[in-house]
Amino acid sequence: KEVKGAQRWLPLGPFTFQPSEFAKLTVVIYMAGYLVRQAREVREQWSGFFKPMGVLALVALLLLAEPDFGATVIVVATSFGMLFLAGMKITHFLSIVLLSPVVVGALVFAAPYRMQRLTSFTDPWADPYGSGFQLIQSLIAFGRGEWLGVGLGNSVQKLFYLPEAHTDFVFSIWAEETGFVGALAVILLFTALIARILWIARQAEAAGQLFGAYVCYGVALVFSGQAFVNMGMSAGLLPTKGLTLPFVSYGGTSLIICCCMLALVLRVGNELPAAAPRAAGKRGRS
Repeated sequence: KEVKGAQRWLPLGPFTFQPSEFAKLTVVIYMAGYLVRQAREVREQWSGFFKPMGVLALVALLLLAEPDFGATVIVVATSFGMLFLAGMKITHFLSIVLLSPVVVGALVFAAPYRMQRLTSFTDPWADPYGSGFQLIQSLIAFGRGEWLGVGLGNSVQKLFYLPEAHTDFVFSIWAEETGFVGALAVILLFTALIARILWIARQAEAAGQLFGAYVCYGVALVFSGQAFVNMGMSAGLLPTKGLTLPFVSYGGTSLIICCCMLALVLRVGNELPAAAPRAAGKRGRS
C-alpha cells in the first residue's frame, strides 16, 4: 500500500501491516542467536562480522526499496551495537564506524528528497511553505508549550497545522500541551526504561544467559535509537525522519512490535532468579 510516495504497508484485510517494524524484532533475535553461536569468531575474526552482514544487507536493501531510510538506520545501528557489546574487536568496530558516514552520505545524495530534508533541517525558514513547513510547525508547538504547556487537548498545532501530528511528531504535540516539564518527564521515563532493560541484560549476561542478554541489548538499542531520533527530529536537532516514538506514536504495528520486544525483556528478567543459581553451580563444578 502506497502512502505519500512510500510503499511501507501490506494490506491484511481491514488492517495494514508495516514490515519494517517486524524487521527490527527479527533482526534483534537473529543477531542474538548468531552472537551466541559464533561468539569466538565475532571476537577474533573479520568473518564473524561479515557473515551476519550478508543477511543485514538483504534486509537493508528491502527497507530502502520501500523506501524507509529511518528503519534501515535503526536496524543497521542496532546490529553494529550488538556486535560491539558481544566483544567485537575495537579496531574492527572503529573501521566500520568510520566507513558509515560515507555510506550514509552516498544514500542521502542518491535520493533528492533526502537531500531536501537535510537542507531544510539546517534552515527551515529558507522554504517556510515547502520543505521547511513541517519543522517550523513543530518548533512553533514547542514554543507555545513554554514551561507547563497549554493543557491536555488544547493543542492548536495538531489541528491540521503540523503534518503527522499523531505519528512522527507526536512529541511536539505533547511538548505543546504539557510544556518543558512534560517533555522532560517523557525523556526521563525513556531513560529509566532503557536503563532497566540494560540492567536486566547485564544480570542475564552474568548468569550465563547470553541469548537473553543480547536480546535485551538489542531491544534497548532499538528503543533508545528511535526515541533519540524522534525527539531530536521534533525539536529540530536532527533531520526529519519517519520514525515513531515507541509506545507513544499512533500506529498498530509499531505498538504491537514494541510490546513484543518488551515481553521478551520481561521473560528474560523473569528467568533471572532461576538462571543465577544454575550458572553459579556450573562455575563451581568447573
